[in-house]
Amino acid sequence: MAKEAQAVEEKPDKQKEAPQAGEKKQAQSVELSEAVESEPTGAGGSIDILLDMNVPVTVTVGRTEMPVQRLLQLGPGSVIALDKPIDEPAELYLKDTKFATGNIVVVDGRFAIKIEQILGLGD
Repeated sequence: MAKEAQAVEEKPDKQKEAPQAGEKKQAQSVELSEAVESEPTGAGGSIDILLDMNVPVTVTVGRTEMPVQRLLQLGPGSVIALDKPIDEPAELYLKDTKFATGNIVVVDGRFAIKIEQILGLGD
């Protein structure tokens, strides 16, 4: 069961001020009391509010590593070869977690992803 913290003031008023340089800080006691369970408030405790949130999704078509010296030599027209063959699907990430794979397509002149597979937690 959850605990609710309630600070108990034991120091005189003059000690409420911020400690001066060189002064030692004093520990304060805290008394915990049982939290009272209550029914969810608002929209019945629903998570519906989360359903309209936007989250950043990143699509990765490949990766590579190169020495900093080579990186500094890059300029317009430079080509960087990636590690992924062209016939392998791109990877979709939510934060740092891969959650799907798909193929790169074009829709209305923009890159898009056609989902191939949604990954489970064990994938």
